[in-house]
Parts: sequence; structure tokens; C-alpha cells
Amino acid sequence: MTRPDEPDHAFATSASWARESYSHWVRRVIRAVRSERNLLVGLFDSSVPEPVDQLRRIIADGFGDTITSRYTSAFTNGNPYVVAELARIYGVPAERIVCTTGATGALSLIYRAMLARGERVLVESPGFDLFHTIAETYGYGVDRFARHGDDFAIDVAGLEAAITPATRLIVLSNLHNPSGMALPPDTLSAIGALAEARGIHVIVDEVYGDYVDPALRPPPASRIGPALISISSLTKSHGLSTLRCGWIVGAQEPIARIRALAEEIDFGVSNLSHAVAALVLEHPEIFEDYRAGMMRRARPILESYHAHWCEQGLVTGALPPFGCIAFPRLVGIDDTVRFSEWLADRCGVVVAPGEYFGAAGHIRIGFARAPADVDYGLQALTDGLIRYRDRHDRGIG
Repeated sequence: MTRPDEPDHAFATSASWARESYSHWVRRVIRAVRSERNLLVGLFDSSVPEPVDQLRRIIADGFGDTITSRYTSAFTNGNPYVVAELARIYGVPAERIVCTTGATGALSLIYRAMLARGERVLVESPGFDLFHTIAETYGYGVDRFARHGDDFAIDVAGLEAAITPATRLIVLSNLHNPSGMALPPDTLSAIGALAEARGIHVIVDEVYGDYVDPALRPPPASRIGPALISISSLTKSHGLSTLRCGWIVGAQEPIARIRALAEEIDFGVSNLSHAVAALVLEHPEIFEDYRAGMMRRARPILESYHAHWCEQGLVTGALPPFGCIAFPRLVGIDDTVRFSEWLADRCGVVVAPGEYFGAAGHIRIGFARAPADVDYGLQALTDGLIRYRDRHDRGIG
């Protein structure tokens, strides 16, 4: 492992970060750490760990002596039991829901259904890199609008100024990825009214929405106005990326366009995984309790470290009140790709560099982990911030 006074050699390609995706960067760093047999603590993860015991119980009950009736074709309109549960949760008719292969599949489907050649997407910054890379892959133009301040707020007037005659979709997240911050309901209402007046639509990625305490949880975006389209999945809220169960909820007109394209091109929804997803959605308390328990143990640890970092002048910024991610600004460290690779090499702790979200100098920390892992990872990060800053002050590396 690298000592604080040594130059970095383990990640010789770190300067090429702009030419690789975040997903590729994470895989590359993990491979490098594992090749040295260093301890690996993944504070880059942005969901609870897969709930293996809870999933085993659900599958054993549903696929034991008999096979559950939830195991049925998802080919025409999605698994009907998944759709029924989503209709109940969102308070909309079933025909306003399209099931997809994950939230990424939902985003891809909407782009292809709602955009024509020469039209553009307006995405938040900082933001999830797939918002723009998927659009660019299909050849659609991408513009950006800024989220500002410690709470990564959206200035609606600034958003309006960023809309061009070619804009057809606005894309944002709530809770915000990477910061975990929530949008005030009146802001989302104002954005919906603006979009409706302009004849465009807003995709709201709500994959972290279930982390908000149930009593304080705002209504889904799709219930606020007809220009707003909700997308979500079981990946972030339940730790069940293995099921690849996502969905789109919106008004009748956009959903009709999206469904028409899905029936032409989307044959990937799994009967088996969506049958398990139906069982998961029908037993929400099992997974709510798992998530709530994980966060109840992990959040105080992060809060304690964050307060210490702020006192020591190591970071700036606020913690979100909900969720499993935070996005502090590191004081005196602008190249957070280089810092993150040094930290991984030095102690096997991986955080997500802000460059991949459009905010160099920040790191995204995922803290939905076992308390021992969170404590070890954050202690190593604390030590790394101090030593790296001292290293920089001494002109090393």
C-alpha cells in the first residue's frame, strides 16, 4: 500500500477519468484493490445491501411446495400483481403504469419514446451520469441546469432560462443523487407548471424516495401534475437490483407513447424476477423494517464523523435529513478522482469521486452498511483527509 509520503503508482490511469464512465471507474478501482488483497469497504454503494434473509423467506414461501400465482407472464402489460401494487402505492389506474427492466431501462425507454432527432434533454448538475450518457448514446443533445447551495436547490427561474426551443425533457432526481437532498414540494409543483406551459415533460427519478420517513414522504411527482413522470425501482430502496424491477408512472398521453414503444422493443422483463418483485411489494413491512433498521444504526455514525470533519475544516456542506448518501465538499482537495484512488490504494476504502457527477472536489459517501464497516470506512476517510492534505501542503504527489 502507498505511504502518505510516496507518489501514487497503483492507479496510473487516473488522469483518464473523463474518458471512462463512473461504472467503469468503480470496477477498475475494485479490481486494483482486490489484486493487492487490501481490505475493501465500499462506501461508494448507494443502496442498502441486498436483504438476503428477507429475500430467502419471500422466495421460500412463494416457491416452496407450490408455485405462487404471482409467477405469471409479464409480456403484455407487466406482471399484473406488480402493477396492482404500484397502482395502490401511487394512487393511479393501472393503465398509467409501465413496468420496465430497472430504472435505467425506464429512462432509456422514455428517451426513445419521447424524443425525436434534433431534440434535447435538460439534466440537473450535479447529477447521475446516466441521465446524460444514455441520451448521448442515442444521439440526443444534452444541456444542463445547476442545483445550488448546501441543499442543492433548484432555482426555477434559472431552470426556465436553460430551456431551449429544442428541449423536450427535463430530468432530475428526488431525493437528489448524489447529495441525497429533497426538493420542497412547491418547487416540484412550480417545475411541473413550467413544463406544462412549455409543452414539455419532466422525468423525476424517485429511486431514493422511500428513504424519507413515511409520515413525511411527499406525494410522487406523477401525482403533482400531468407534465411530471415518475420513475423508480426496487434497487435503491430495497437493495434488490438482482430483480431488475423498475417502473414508469405518468399521465395518460406520455404513458401511451411509452407503452407503444415498449410493446415494440422491450422483451426483457423477466417473469421470474417480477414474480418475486410482486411478493416483495405485497410484504412492504419486511423490507421497510430492514431499511429503517440499517439506517437507524448507520446514520448516527455518519453524523458524528461529519460534525468532526466540519469542526476540523476537512469538509463543508450539510447532511441530508434522509437517505443513504451524502456529498460533502472536501476542503483543499479539488481532484477527487486522484484522492479517491489514493484512499482506495492506501486502505481499501472506496468512495465515489464528484467528477463523475459533475462536481469535482466533492465525494459521494454511501453509508447504508453494517455499523462496523461504516465506522471503519469513515475513520479511514478521516485519516486519509488529514494525511492527504498534509501531503499536499508538503508538495508531495
